[in-house]
Amino acid sequence: MDDLQSWKALSHEHRGITMALAEFIAGLTPAAIPGRTRDVLRKALVDGLGCGLYGLATPWGRIMREYARDRQGPPEAALWGGQARVAVDNSVLAAGTAIHGFDFDDHSRAKIHPGAVVLPVVLALGEREGVDGATLLTAMAAGYETMNRVSQAANPGRTRMRGWHLTGTTGTFAAAAAASVILGLDASTTASALGLAGTQSAGLWAFTADGGMSKRMHPGRSAQAGVAAALLAARGFAGPRFILEAEDGSFLFGMSDSPRPGMITQGLGSTWHTDATCFKPHACCGSNHACVDAALDLMREHRIAIDDIERIVAGIPSVVNTQTGFDYRADSVLNAQMSLRYNIAVALMDGQAYLEQFTPARIVEPRVVALSRRVDIEIDADIDRAYPEIYGGRVTLIVRGGRSYARRVDYSLGMPENPMPHAEIERKYLSLAGASVGAESAARILELANGLFDGEGAAPLGGALAQAEPVMQP
Repeated sequence: MDDLQSWKALSHEHRGITMALAEFIAGLTPAAIPGRTRDVLRKALVDGLGCGLYGLATPWGRIMREYARDRQGPPEAALWGGQARVAVDNSVLAAGTAIHGFDFDDHSRAKIHPGAVVLPVVLALGEREGVDGATLLTAMAAGYETMNRVSQAANPGRTRMRGWHLTGTTGTFAAAAAASVILGLDASTTASALGLAGTQSAGLWAFTADGGMSKRMHPGRSAQAGVAAALLAARGFAGPRFILEAEDGSFLFGMSDSPRPGMITQGLGSTWHTDATCFKPHACCGSNHACVDAALDLMREHRIAIDDIERIVAGIPSVVNTQTGFDYRADSVLNAQMSLRYNIAVALMDGQAYLEQFTPARIVEPRVVALSRRVDIEIDADIDRAYPEIYGGRVTLIVRGGRSYARRVDYSLGMPENPMPHAEIERKYLSLAGASVGAESAARILELANGLFDGEGAAPLGGALAQAEPVMQP
């Protein structure tokens, strides 16, 4: 729909969706959040903290933490791993970068990573404002639901094909929504905050060209922009209240050639897209998990020797091919995490795609690089038609003697149809956090996190996060 006249008709039909979303955010109460959604958000809190604590120990996590400490500002909120308190906008920038620092954080079929944007805002601004746990839960729910709906309305597959990184572009709305709840803004002011957030949206996929660190920064920068939007709106700085649906310069038309504005309000308040949050058992791009699971299933079931594998064929959707099907260059950890060829190869060779598979030394190991070059990628028509409602993948292993083994996975581990239980999320958390800040600190933070939404506020958890001391990873 690059046709402006067609968009104008759609804009007129859906005029008022920004305000409707703002009314939902401003009117949301803890009692209105379903039990299943609460359970998902409790998992998301623990998962995000684990990813963030591990991310503190990465080079980009360290750089952003030092940057935030240098910028400092008033001591409003914890600087994770920084033994300091800084301004909220600097806290969320560093924490968001850390959570997304190893591409292990939660995601959804809307092609977003909501936790890396929403969680830093909830904790930092919640600490500044001194709100209780029930308000923190409500803010988190508002942020997750807003980010999912805005991305779905933009039509994530089409938006991604334009080169936009949806975590960056839709994250500003999520941060503004969460911040608006914490600040107690009314619907009109919340709509203004959404407008100011949307006009700051950014984030491009150019990082895959050379492994740049920009992807790691997108959630933190979005969180920072969304907080600023809400704080400015609260002061009376008016934002565009038709940011999603304006005829000229709207977010949805600017980001997508096939916008779906009706997705903003469809089932709003009764259907929770938050429930479809996906958690990662593998430390790589979520779009690749189905193929990783398929490859691991084949190796376990048939006990295939690596040296017997002559060729590997991965069947995937066309959008995923654009995103992760590039030739593996072994030039950065980020590109290894994004590369479907490397993900399949290292999973076949090591029986997992976890932390140890994405170190600077492992990603250049000759045998795994050679195996990655035996991975061929093709567009599977059935899987392509089902995407992004189903993040499917098919792997076929061709071995010596001409035998072949194939497996298709529609719902990889961690998807809502194949969920990771809370205990498994906690095991992942302890593995990540323990490797970075030590078992004792990790256990204390986990205890505080599990009681956050039933407690009096974010300050105790913030204090523990600030005092954590990350050990740099290789």
